[in-house]
Amino acid sequence: MIRVCSLTDLDDRKPAAFEVGDECTPVVLVRDGDAVHALRDLCSHAEVALSEGEVTRKGVECWLHGSCFDLRTGRPSSPPATEPVDVFAVELRGGDVYVDVATTTN
Repeated sequence: MIRVCSLTDLDDRKPAAFEVGDECTPVVLVRDGDAVHALRDLCSHAEVALSEGEVTRKGVECWLHGSCFDLRTGRPSSPPATEPVDVFAVELRGGDVYVDVATTTN
């Protein structure tokens, strides 16, 4: 697990981009109240940053073609994307957000 930011650095339901780990893995974090979700910051359809989109009831929406990805599973809930994006484990410790980019959960 790698410390990425403080929980207070994240606005509720607004995507935030980070590069995590030695290989600078692109990660989008989405805070939902006291929970935080981490997904690979790359649309599986158009390969653009999901962090530039917005969060809807369905998940994080790609700004380019409107594909929406579930925050918990990374699965697309709307076309044109058909492949999921990687989801990473998140831990909150003492007000800090830690992400494990070595292991995906989907």
